Amino acid sequence: MAVLKLYHDKLQHNYNHLDRVFKQHSIDWGIVTKLLCGNELFLKEVLALGVQEIHDSRVTNLKAIKKVAPHVQTVYIKPAPKQSIPDIIQFADVSFQTEYEIIKLLSDEAVRQQKQHKIIIMIEMGDLREGVMGDDLVNFYEKVFELPNISVIGLGANFNCLHGVMPTRDKLIQLSLYKQIIEAKFNRKIPWVSGGTSVTIPLLFTHQMPQGINHFRIGEALFFGLNLFTGETFEGMYDDVFELFTEIIELTEKPMIPSGMLAENPSGESFEVDESLYGKTSHRAILDVGLLDINPKFLIPKDESISVIGASSDMLVVELGDNKENYKVGDMLRFGLRYMGALSILNSRYIAKEIVR
Repeated sequence: MAVLKLYHDKLQHNYNHLDRVFKQHSIDWGIVTKLLCGNELFLKEVLALGVQEIHDSRVTNLKAIKKVAPHVQTVYIKPAPKQSIPDIIQFADVSFQTEYEIIKLLSDEAVRQQKQHKIIIMIEMGDLREGVMGDDLVNFYEKVFELPNISVIGLGANFNCLHGVMPTRDKLIQLSLYKQIIEAKFNRKIPWVSGGTSVTIPLLFTHQMPQGINHFRIGEALFFGLNLFTGETFEGMYDDVFELFTEIIELTEKPMIPSGMLAENPSGESFEVDESLYGKTSHRAILDVGLLDINPKFLIPKDESISVIGASSDMLVVELGDNKENYKVGDMLRFGLRYMGALSILNSRYIAKEIVR
């Protein structure tokens, strides 16, 4: 059976490293746990790091977090669907919002539940996912400030989430200026400018981060140590907090070219024949994961001699070449994961999850 392992020591190391960096820059931060898909075993591991703030995009995950750690501040990080509003007020201390109609409903529900709900208003900064347009911001805030049981604690923005627009010093200065405009016009303090995500971290190291940005939400950098500007691992961090172990369920020396009339496979892919491979063979292994669990392009074989050939719904085919490592049926092959691959694996109920200490 395939198993996803999380290495405790590497996770703790990455957390401590990031915490030092943010404290040096007087930045508050929370951990984004949407990658974990509500897995209670892994959530407990993250909460044990000493985290005081957790961000997630699923209310059910926030409910699980509140069950384990009621003291932790929970943040719902996407605009709220109407049907989720009662649960958001119950299980999220803070939410990201962009629509006045929804904030009004949150206000009404917060009054019913006798709670004060905090919000961060997201501003459109070019990536064209969620966000209030800058020209509409003053009028938007003017209406929101009047709502009972709603406290605006910040404004924020996302980068690189849809169209790949990267954060820059100029964009972050602009985000900070929005806060100054709102505070000056309404004589209201906004504690946070939440312009920081994993993609923004490199600006700290290149001294391009404006002082006004004082809140970060971090997921990918914690779990993968990835510098999204360079594609490399941040110095002093681990890129393999997670590893996937998959069992070889067949291993046979086979031709490298399929035989017979070719058509599209069930994934809509057409195989292109490389005539130079006619008559050649290699050792091919079938592993006990498939497209139901992960897209093969997000797998990184730890043995560099292994090539991923493709996958069907529940089997993955890899090429072992001459099989110099003498792999055999029943052996486990190790893979690193890219973020979207780990997300798929964590969302799969067919993959075991395990902590390594």
